Amino acid sequence: MGKLDINKKKKRDSLLNTAFGMFTTKGVSQTSISEIVERAGVAKGTFYLYFKDKYDIKNKLISHKSSQLFKNAIDEMHKHPKLSFQDGIIFIIDNIINQLNDNKSLLTFISKNLSWGIFKNALTSPENEDDYNFKNVYETMINDSPKKLKDPEIMLFMIVELVSSTIYSAILYNEPVKLEILKPYLYNTVKTIITEHEID
Repeated sequence: MGKLDINKKKKRDSLLNTAFGMFTTKGVSQTSISEIVERAGVAKGTFYLYFKDKYDIKNKLISHKSSQLFKNAIDEMHKHPKLSFQDGIIFIIDNIINQLNDNKSLLTFISKNLSWGIFKNALTSPENEDDYNFKNVYETMINDSPKKLKDPEIMLFMIVELVSSTIYSAILYNEPVKLEILKPYLYNTVKTIITEHEID
């Protein structure tokens, strides 16, 4: 990477980091592009080299932050190479939940702004070279599974929807119960979803 590319990446990262900080403290609707560029120390025109508008940078942040969560989880999972397909999925979920429990502002930001389309794009079509292509990992896990799976994308969708809709209140409000009490129920349900998609 040349000096010009490094400089471009630095400016883009500065805009992303600044926007994330402002979105998680002030909210997306209360944050203007002018405030982002001023705090990031770049010209307004520079913003539009990388992002169409405020909602574009928000979606790219969701993509980037989701990718980072999965990268961290999968890096940890690779330290346990003997996990079964089901146990591997549970391991990834547990690691991501723990990361979000440790970073509640990230949980709030992602869960308020996440849609399946953005999430799917984040996992399968990384925008940034630093981002992780979960699709490749997921397909490898499926191919290595001793049982074939029917409709693996529907299965992933069901798991993502289940996990994202249940952990938010448990992490932030201990509702309906504390996270550690909820986890075994959640993971048993995830295993049931996977079993329902397995072909004998």
